[in-house]
Amino acid sequence: MPRTALTGTRIRARRTARGMRQADLARTVGVSPSYLNLIEHNRRNVGADLLGELAKALGVAPDSLLEGSEGEVMEAVRAAAAGLTHRANSADKGPLGTLTPPELERIEEFLGRFPGWAAVLAATHARVDELERVVEQLSDRMAHDPYLPAALHEIVSAVTSVQSTAAILADGEEIDPDWQRKFLANLLADSSRLADGAEALVNYLDASGAGETGLAAPQEEVEAWLAARNYHPAELEADCASDLRALVADQVELSSDAARALALKWLRRFQADARALPLDPFLAAVAELGLAPDRLALRFDAPLAQVLRRIACLPQGAGVPDVGLVLCDGSGTLTFRRPVDGFALPRFGGACPVWPLFQALLRPAQPLCVPVQTGGRIGRRFTAYACADTRGTARFDAPPVVEATMLLVPDSLPTGDAPTARPRRVGPSCRICAERDCPARREPSILAGGALAEGAMGTGGALASAEGGF
Repeated sequence: MPRTALTGTRIRARRTARGMRQADLARTVGVSPSYLNLIEHNRRNVGADLLGELAKALGVAPDSLLEGSEGEVMEAVRAAAAGLTHRANSADKGPLGTLTPPELERIEEFLGRFPGWAAVLAATHARVDELERVVEQLSDRMAHDPYLPAALHEIVSAVTSVQSTAAILADGEEIDPDWQRKFLANLLADSSRLADGAEALVNYLDASGAGETGLAAPQEEVEAWLAARNYHPAELEADCASDLRALVADQVELSSDAARALALKWLRRFQADARALPLDPFLAAVAELGLAPDRLALRFDAPLAQVLRRIACLPQGAGVPDVGLVLCDGSGTLTFRRPVDGFALPRFGGACPVWPLFQALLRPAQPLCVPVQTGGRIGRRFTAYACADTRGTARFDAPPVVEATMLLVPDSLPTGDAPTARPRRVGPSCRICAERDCPARREPSILAGGALAEGAMGTGGALASAEGGF
């Protein structure tokens, strides 16, 4: 059913809510009841003049009857319906048993007749989506965060030492005064160690949850610093000769020398990208060509990876919505992450081996444009542009240093000649991915109940799935 059907459905819903008969409304606006019946059943379009008369007779604003007035609710209801359909068709039915797929062709009728219930469903869907992301982040963190086990081990060790010393002192036997002083000193030191360890752990958890300081690695400090600036140091656009060291000095988010060194390295790369692809001409080309990285690279005679980075770091308000960017080195380790809504990027551990990012590592200098869809209850579609190239100058006495780049563009954005093939299903990482039949799975997922089918954990890993697709 086309979306224009919502206009007729809304007219019928408003008329019914006011207790008006169809014949009475038709007479008021000067049309026949049969013609109004066709409009309400979405078989005739409504002109602007007639729409105004209908709105006046119903006591509502004309915009409330037009397509798009509930666009956000419509998209949320569609996403909720798609998630339920995915659940109903999956191999694991879950605690709800077999589910009847919703009538997708009647979503617009549902929204028009029951706008209140549609809003409730949209809000519930948004809340569930938010909670799922929190579960993914916490599960990923508990499974792979290198700091948590060490911090917990330190606390347990301090507690054990305090308990042992206290047991000796409470034994009741006479203790030599010198030994007693030593035990008391040990008790004080271990108690202080326990208090310091607990305080550090609490501060780490609070700070990491807020996305401020105390992150697990210098890379994350840099990413938090860039996120606070929307990944766009505007001063380098106005003056490409800015003092880069001054930009990273005394930055609260960059609390370590390692983080400041990484930030300086990133700024140098951004500076080179800004010089090669000046902002105003680049934005003009994007407005003309759309987000088509290959065409933009050809227009500016620039490497594709540089164009992908430039797109991901354009300023807000430039007419280009948010996109995601991921970089990795030859080992597959993620070296940079700019998240985009709907595509979870793992903070710890390995990423999904079927990402086009890793497929590009196997095919250096061969660009990829792959439609992808995130797995799980509610999947979202993106177009992934990926490429891999060597960094630096080639040398005979050293192995090549390979870097892969992947730009993630939401499917709702214009992307030039983006592919229309069936999207590849991907996840954030195996640990929190619900795709049960993935041949590249490394470990059971906590979202699949731990009961993966025999053979689901393939041995080919990223190589097999990158060669054969997903």
